[in-house]
Amino acid sequence: MPELPEVEAARRAIEENCLGKKITKALIADDPKVIDGVSRADFEASLLGKTIVSAHRKGKNLWLRLDSPPFPSFQFGMAGAIYIKGVAVTKYKRSAVKDTDEWPSKYSKLFVELDDGLEFSFTDKRRFARVRLLKDPASVPPISELGPDALLEPMTGDELFESLSKKKIAIKTLLLDQSYISGIGNWVADEVLYQARIHPEQSAASLSKENYGNLHKSIKEVIEKSLEVGADSSQFPSNWIFHSREKKPGKAFVDGRKIDFITVGSRTTAYVPELQKLSGQQAARAGSKQANKRKGHGDGVNDDVNEAASDEEVNGSVQSKKGRKPRGQGKRSSVKRKSKESDDEDNANDSEDDDDDDNDDHHDEDQKNKTRKVTNNKQSKVEKTSKKTVQTSQNSKKMKKAK
Repeated sequence: MPELPEVEAARRAIEENCLGKKITKALIADDPKVIDGVSRADFEASLLGKTIVSAHRKGKNLWLRLDSPPFPSFQFGMAGAIYIKGVAVTKYKRSAVKDTDEWPSKYSKLFVELDDGLEFSFTDKRRFARVRLLKDPASVPPISELGPDALLEPMTGDELFESLSKKKIAIKTLLLDQSYISGIGNWVADEVLYQARIHPEQSAASLSKENYGNLHKSIKEVIEKSLEVGADSSQFPSNWIFHSREKKPGKAFVDGRKIDFITVGSRTTAYVPELQKLSGQQAARAGSKQANKRKGHGDGVNDDVNEAASDEEVNGSVQSKKGRKPRGQGKRSSVKRKSKESDDEDNANDSEDDDDDDNDDHHDEDQKNKTRKVTNNKQSKVEKTSKKTVQTSQNSKKMKKAK
């Protein structure tokens, strides 16, 4: 899904190509799920004739300041994207719109033409984004509820130490909390923790002074390096865990070291056990748990994978990975669709693919298959037992008639 680097790349593209230009045409999708709190007609009327003055971002939210309010605001959700015709916004699983591409896209939620002929569009294939028209976007939710932006308002080392030392939850869960620090999503959190050599389940309050320093440095470096290449994931450093996050367990490696997958903060998490180890009491508890598993089941490693999948099933979060993108969101629920675009989504498999959005948890799918197999076996046994009972009853009746 779009995180700070992708949204910032979009903001910079608008800043470089659209400022000072007047909106001469505006088309808003008839999709009240995405277009939040304003009618299509009112939205279009509020944009026409306005000049784009500046582009702003906080966390994963972007908004445009026009020469007078109200202003359009974009919450990117799972697959929101900014496209500027003829301009490469970012190569992070999307690129400039080609002449052969449908334009504007059938997934466009907001389309604008400027007085110099330039056109841009905000699209959302999966309809988890929100597009609003607000008098002051920064002063109302969701932007007003965000914590300091990881790029624009970074904590100092001392501030981070003071803040984390009071939090007794898993460090990754905390990093994903947008009210604590905004802009860090699943892939950024995994990368930051890998580079800092911190286990994602380690309690924030139990981190060492060295951990705090490494974490502070990694947040800064991961965000800055991803922006240096315009959020083009193909140009991310080769020693990043990012490049192997979508591979299957047992086949995922970084620098020759095995990557394992666990669930932290309800999100599938990639980490390297050899380098990211639990410490203190958490390490002792994990060691005791592993020893008990080996004593009872033999191979504790496989049990860990299955247990993670089972835990997700209990919480209703394990979902089939076919037809959906990374980690955590799963398939769309079977709800009534409110627009024509949503009808196309089910069969969509074109080049406008969903963003990273937190990789496929292949071990979750394996676990579901095992569960289905067990269920089918049980159903088969019930059917066989039922048939035997019927047959026995019939034989008994025949014997009575014979007598």
